[in-house]
Formats: sequence, C-alpha cells, structure tokens
Amino acid sequence: MTERKKRLGLRAGMLMVVAALAIVAAGCGGGDESSASQIEGLGTTLEEIQANAKEEGEVNVVQWAGYAQLVDEFTAATGCKVNTKDGGSSDDMISLIQTGEYDGVSASGNASVRLMATGDVAPVNSELIPNYADVQEGIKNQSYNSLDGESYGVPHGRGPNYLMFRNDMVPADTNSWNVIWEDDQLEKYKGKISIYDDSIFIADAAVYLKATQPDLGIDNPYQLNEEQFNAAVALLKKQAPYVGEYWPGDVAKQIASYTNGDSTVGTTWPYQYVQLTAAKPPVAVTAIKPTEGTTGWSDTWMIYSKAANPNCMYLWMDHMISPEAQAAVAEGFGEAPVNLKACDLTKNQNHCDEYHADDEDWWKDVYYWTTPVEDCGDDDDGTTCKTQEDWKTAWTEIRG
Repeated sequence: MTERKKRLGLRAGMLMVVAALAIVAAGCGGGDESSASQIEGLGTTLEEIQANAKEEGEVNVVQWAGYAQLVDEFTAATGCKVNTKDGGSSDDMISLIQTGEYDGVSASGNASVRLMATGDVAPVNSELIPNYADVQEGIKNQSYNSLDGESYGVPHGRGPNYLMFRNDMVPADTNSWNVIWEDDQLEKYKGKISIYDDSIFIADAAVYLKATQPDLGIDNPYQLNEEQFNAAVALLKKQAPYVGEYWPGDVAKQIASYTNGDSTVGTTWPYQYVQLTAAKPPVAVTAIKPTEGTTGWSDTWMIYSKAANPNCMYLWMDHMISPEAQAAVAEGFGEAPVNLKACDLTKNQNHCDEYHADDEDWWKDVYYWTTPVEDCGDDDDGTTCKTQEDWKTAWTEIRG
C-alpha cells in the first residue's frame, strides 16, 4: 500500500468517525471551532498568554504516569500550579478529558485521532509556542497530531513497546516475539507471560503475523481486513490460556510481578524497564525491539477545546517541549525526546543514541498506535477494515 493511499484511507476513516460520533462531539464540547485563537480566554500574543496565565493560576492535565517533569520550576516561572491525573489507557485519556475537568492531555495516537475527530481538542497556534520550532520536523504534522493541515498540540516523545524478559529465566539471545506466540514457547513460560490489557494489543499480534505469515498481506497492523483481523484474534485466543497477567495502565503491577518472578517475559513500556533496572537492588531484565518490529507510540500534548485555563495550558505545552523538560522526561520515562537540544542535557550523555532519537531508520518498523477505522485506504477495491469498536469487542472475547 502506498503512503498516499494510507493517508487517504486514514483521512476517509476519520471522516467516518466524525459522522458516527457527531452526537458525542456535541455533548463533549468540541463544537465547530476551527482555529486555536477561538479558544475562549486565550491570549493572542505570548505576552498576553503569560499575563493571563498568572490570573488563571493553575493547569489540570491528564498524563501518562511520569510525564510531567520540572513541575516546581514551571510553577515558579509562570504562576501556574500543575495538577496531574494519571490515565492508564487511551480510553482513560478520552473519558477523563471529556469530563471537562482538565485543560489538556498527553495522548497517544489511538486517543489523539479520536479526540480530533470529535472536536474534544483544539488546533494550536504554534507561533505562540516558542519551543515548537525545535521539534523534529519528521514528527510534526503527522496523521495522529494534525488534521486538515492544522497542528493539534505539540509532540511529546516517542518510544517502542518492548519485549522484556528476566535474564535468569529466559535465554539471553532471545530476539523474537515468538517467545510469547509459538506453542513450544507458550508451554515453557505458561503462567509467566505478561501482556498489555488493551484492545490495541491486537496490533502486536498483527505485527508478528506480518513477519511470519506474509501470505496474509498485512501492511499496516492497524488496518486489518476480516481475514487478517480474524488471524490476529485467533493468535491472541491461543495465547490467552498461557498469560499469567494482563497488566493495566497501573504500571506498578507489572513492575512488582517482574520483581518477584511472577512474570518472566512479555510486552512492556520503557518506563517499567527503567524502573526495574534502577531499583535497589536492580532487577536483571532485558528489553528489546525484536526482529519482527513492534508497535509503539508518538505522544502529543493536546489542549481541551473548552479549557478553563487555556493560557496555562499553552505555557505547559511549551514547557514540556523545552530542552530541560524533554531531557528529564526522556530519561525518567525511557523514551526518545523530540527536541534534540535535550540530548546535551541528559545525565546519561548516550541517552539519545541508546533511544535512537535521530535514527529514523531504526523507527521504520515501529508502528505507532493509531485508531483503527473502516476505510483501508485501498481506493476503490471495496475492502473494509475492522474499526475501533470491532477491536474492543474482540478484546472482550479474548479476555473472557
């Protein structure tokens, strides 16, 4: 499938999402705003934003655990107290921002696409976010952070979903996802396999099938026709009886299970790997991108379209892509910064090399989370793909 077809397919699919969720959008406050300047109360210059922010005095954000960094420094500089709420999944992010209680959210692609479609988040004026100019060009204006040529927020960072295993229980030369999919491996690690509890994990099965069953013709693991989708679901159902834990967004649960040996192998985020290896005493684990490639995330800070504190939120978005905050979150969470000026500020001077911050070839087989939509992007051949609702229904069946 060509890149042009993929983009056309995603755009068409997003239009379908807009139509299907029109009632939701009306209820959730998206409205018909098409410009960042239309957010009520937002200053029109950086000076106005800074002055207005002091009047607002706070910003309320939904985040992935560990994302907010240098909070005290931000408050001292802007007068905005930062109140955070951790979300455990992309569905959490959407539900929380739709309450109207938060000014912004750190959204992965499988949330950001839906939030743009429903109008729950607003486009931003990047000229009022000075550090935006330093964000890597290849991460701006992607399908998961822009719509109709407008940027919807600021890129935060990116990372892969790793295969992680205990070094004392899994061979050191393990380099394939087969360790959690194939019959002999499933038997070997029965009850010790740790899997992310979210329907987006169907894409991880699709990535493995893309590499091992090329006849299925899987190109994009988020654009699955019926045959491809059924094959991924069948693989997951085969795996399910061997899974020891489906870990939720509460990452502490997975960290504890690897620490005490209840889990020995599975999928994880870099954050858990960082926490395990930094513990005292550290847990001997390895985290890798297997040879088949992997899913991943490129996250975006987005502003709620009816934010109560839009000026503080604008300053927060700018803060989180500053070199200082980028360096702190990149090391704290375990990800690649999107502002490469951060690379000179990390405590580990090799961090950006280790996390492939500017190595685009390394990211070519990392498939960033996005929202599955019906249109496969195959022009007029009539093929349809499974939607987000299909994925959620299937995941409920897989989980039992």
